[in-house]
Amino acid sequence: MNDHIIQVAELLPEADLRFTAAERQMLRGLAGRVAELAARPGEQAKRRLWLDHNALRPTRPVVFCDPETSWSEILPPAALTCVNPVARGWEFHLRREVFWGECMNDDRVVLPTFDVAHVHAEPDWGATERMIEAEGEDRTAYTWEAPIQHEADWDKIHAPVVRVDFAATDRLAALATELFGDLLPVRLKTQWWWSVGMTWTLIKLRGLQTLMLDLTQRPQFVHRMMSTLRDGTLALITALEQAGLLGLNCDGAYVGSGGYGWTDELPAAGHNGLVRLHDLWGFAESQETVGISPRMFANFIFPYQLPLLEKFGLNCYGCCEPLDERWKVVQQIPRLRRVSVSPWSDRAKMAEYLGNRYILSMKPNPADLALDVFDEDHIRAGLRRDLEVTRGCRVEVIMKDVTTMLHDPRRATRWVEIALSEAQAV
Repeated sequence: MNDHIIQVAELLPEADLRFTAAERQMLRGLAGRVAELAARPGEQAKRRLWLDHNALRPTRPVVFCDPETSWSEILPPAALTCVNPVARGWEFHLRREVFWGECMNDDRVVLPTFDVAHVHAEPDWGATERMIEAEGEDRTAYTWEAPIQHEADWDKIHAPVVRVDFAATDRLAALATELFGDLLPVRLKTQWWWSVGMTWTLIKLRGLQTLMLDLTQRPQFVHRMMSTLRDGTLALITALEQAGLLGLNCDGAYVGSGGYGWTDELPAAGHNGLVRLHDLWGFAESQETVGISPRMFANFIFPYQLPLLEKFGLNCYGCCEPLDERWKVVQQIPRLRRVSVSPWSDRAKMAEYLGNRYILSMKPNPADLALDVFDEDHIRAGLRRDLEVTRGCRVEVIMKDVTTMLHDPRRATRWVEIALSEAQAV
């Protein structure tokens, strides 16, 4: 094992895995319901839809809604009955699966499995920002104090270190198997990273405003920082690969910034059980640099992302940043398959660029679920217009980044109903 990157640690006390009889009974009841939902014939039909869609075969537009931050409005803390922190997390996960299967009714597949992740800490690059939360806020507003105030401070940065509690991971997997094994097979699957885009890490270390100034005043320092992050990220993902800690994401995992990874193209040829980077979907984005020109993006950001994306079997790119002005750069990514088309993108341009050669991952504006009035006519008209503009493309409609639904879960389910009706009419 790469001991300098993946380090053994004790992160979860054994006492934290003591569930009461009532907690165990309730969790088994939820797991049984998830198993029933996953066994419905319609789940296999949805799986086939994603397989065809990801293979770029013609399908109706695929529809997926993830309330994200607003799950706390669908499943508020008072709705959970478990007290033990781990049991409470499992309860939230299972109740969310039940809601997706019983109420959401989008194209997401309810899986007949229960996944356990490794107990681990976030990567340590050698310096950490100081978070400053906004007073009176109960959401996600905050600012931070970046630790890299001067160029000399960058000397603190090293290849990321990930601390993993393997003993606690084994205890979690054993407990989940005991509780759910006869209902939902337990899988050890860990999402060690979301994006290999690196600019989120960069702005946490350096600060967003400071980075914008660096790009014009200290360009060589920006190259130095991006080089370090590229080399460190490559070392991290390679260490995880060599340690046998990667899990496939082609079997119902959420990939990129929207959509699911169902595909027959992965794992790659020669796969014998040990997951390699080229058996996986890769993903990068650079939302934080939305304010810089395509030329600066091509100079300072993309050259450092490309060597990482070259490691993966299929790739996704983009999140909230509009890509119509960056497409000539982004299209260089090998095996690029899924491209984000955010609410701020030029839909017509992206439809022309992507055609039927890529998945057009279209993101409607999540504000539609957060306004004082839930305007169904406005939502329907917007979806109809966008689906007409993207006709002939391989489209998925992904509602995400939902900060609030004003405590009205029906907004999510009704949005799905509207989106599916428009998708089926294309």
